[in-house]
Amino acid sequence: MKISTLPNNDKTNAWNTILPTRQPHEALAGDVNADWLVIGAGYAGLAAARRLAANRPDEKIAIVDAGVCGENASGRNSGFAIDLPHTVSSNLDQLDGAHRYMRLARAAIAELEEQVSTHGIACDWSRDGKYHAAVTEQGSQSMLTPFANELDKLGESYEWVEADQLAARLGTSHFHRAVYTPGCILMNPAALVRGLADNLPENVTLYENSPVTSVEYANGVSVETPAGSVRAPNMILAANGFSDQFGFAERKFVHLALTASLTRPLTEEEQRDFAVEKPWGLTPANGFGGITMRYTNDRRILIRQDIKVAMGRKFSADKTARLGQQHKRLFDARFPMLPNVTMENSWVGLICMSQNSAPMFGKVASNIWMAACQNGIGVTKGTMSGLLAADMACDVHNRLVEDMQSLGTPNTIPPRALVEIGARAKLSWEVWKNRQEA
Repeated sequence: MKISTLPNNDKTNAWNTILPTRQPHEALAGDVNADWLVIGAGYAGLAAARRLAANRPDEKIAIVDAGVCGENASGRNSGFAIDLPHTVSSNLDQLDGAHRYMRLARAAIAELEEQVSTHGIACDWSRDGKYHAAVTEQGSQSMLTPFANELDKLGESYEWVEADQLAARLGTSHFHRAVYTPGCILMNPAALVRGLADNLPENVTLYENSPVTSVEYANGVSVETPAGSVRAPNMILAANGFSDQFGFAERKFVHLALTASLTRPLTEEEQRDFAVEKPWGLTPANGFGGITMRYTNDRRILIRQDIKVAMGRKFSADKTARLGQQHKRLFDARFPMLPNVTMENSWVGLICMSQNSAPMFGKVASNIWMAACQNGIGVTKGTMSGLLAADMACDVHNRLVEDMQSLGTPNTIPPRALVEIGARAKLSWEVWKNRQEA
């Protein structure tokens, strides 16, 4: 089976370009035999490889990635490891589902935190919490108040932060009110992925810059790359939005592109004008109309806004540049005291969603397991889906497997042309309907 669509690294991800130069692991060359093959070196693939190595210390694990760790989708998110669902119904079944979600998310955070601590991964990992903010009173009443009520039902701690206090903490008076929750982790996602990739167990071999061009499923699994091949009896498929290229999960994924920009560091004078000392992360009460923002440990500000349908998994450089200019205008409107701050870079991160927000997880063939479709929550869901897929593959009991399975399986979606029309219409409607929250 030929792989028809491959990832494209445009080398624009500012999370990665601001870091010291890193030497990638060697590309696959020649023919390799392994006991386990993992496809994809994002959060899911790296977690799967680590857990396979622990479960089967005497076996050989090969992990191949089409690009470079830190430049792939896992390194292009906004750098939040979120422990809570944004919205929860008061329905008892859905409240129970929220508890399962939180168990998975917090187990993922604990796993990642252990790796960061054990290996000294310099990724600005910090427990700074998160502001979930509304721009208008209407947005606060319709989205934040129900969220706070549901946190009460879940027994979770939070803090209401009103406009004046919020402006002092964030350095902008743009927001009306926020719910602050303390359990969210902030980090540089590219630095985290690079650190995870460079501290794998001894029985794991990572091959970067090794796109899979074909795959066969006879007598195990055999994949070819431009300069080599890997054969293994078992495989964990963790290529997220590109996993459907391998003959599984056809017509299950909706592919979206999210654009972000990161400023240069603030100067000492700009920092005094900004008058904010503590890093912060903010997610919008409405994810369609609102803006995700970060103030980082190294005094940069991130703006992420705009969601586009990208079923072809491609996004033009011209469009990215235009959206970067839009981010600068949004930045200037929110931080007028910083008129000379420029954007370090603008980039696109591709995510895949399912129609019913369910992951593609579990056994899909006698010797193949999947950990894909994280629905935009790749840091935590990706980590746990990879780890739990490895436990399933090794017949290791883990009670969290049931929590993951309870999230369901993706619905089948219409053909691509219809999805593009329908998804674009829905996104446009949601953005217009919630335009006051921009």
